[in-house]
Amino acid sequence: MTTPPAHIEIDGTPAADPELLATLMSGFGHFTAMQVRDGRVKGLALHLDRLDRSTRELFDRELDGKRVHDLIAGALATAGRRDASVRVYVYPGVRTVVTVADPAPEGPGAPQRLTTVDYWRPAPHIKHLGGFGQHYHGAAARRAGYDEALLTSPYGEIAEGAVTNIAFWDGTSVVWPSAPCLAGITMALLEQRLPSVRRPVTLADLPGYRAAFVTNSRTIAAVTAIDEVEFAVDEELMGRVYSAYDSVEWDSL
Repeated sequence: MTTPPAHIEIDGTPAADPELLATLMSGFGHFTAMQVRDGRVKGLALHLDRLDRSTRELFDRELDGKRVHDLIAGALATAGRRDASVRVYVYPGVRTVVTVADPAPEGPGAPQRLTTVDYWRPAPHIKHLGGFGQHYHGAAARRAGYDEALLTSPYGEIAEGAVTNIAFWDGTSVVWPSAPCLAGITMALLEQRLPSVRRPVTLADLPGYRAAFVTNSRTIAAVTAIDEVEFAVDEELMGRVYSAYDSVEWDSL
């Protein structure tokens, strides 16, 4: 067992629990993020399964879904929130932290322009902490006037956005890149409800697609450009995507 630091200060004030703070500062762990509306969330079972699978892989222990459910409900009650952005973090020792913040705006997200970067996340199947690379590239993309970074291999294979999944429309199917990536909860819910396939997508393939969109826990938004390749917003497609997501039942917390 790692010995905790004897003393930690934050802006000159001693930390109330140095051992807990040292755990949270370790940068080793994983999390899930969700939008709560009227005390309900979409895809709760998928969130709980993600947390359990990642806990087993990282810490060789199971994570009780009922306990996580109760922790979320308790945090919402303490915060006096029925609508919120909620995150559940799991750290060494299976210490579980729930954060409650303002909810994301509702409705379709604004169309996005993406720029590509040569970077894939390590252990991309885990929604893990320590995402310096993706945050670095995302911030650089925004400084350059884009909305999001699109992560690619040195050979131009597309994996995912810095904080999103991406999908393409070939006129028949929604195409999700098959490169290693995080299978987001919104992506999983849509993949079950739309004609979908997974296959390799490269930068050279982009002109052959009719449209694209990105998803994460906060938004679903059309993509209007990836570097110099432009896409028209397919209103019919996006209507089907939004309708598919709206059809997902809400789970009570």
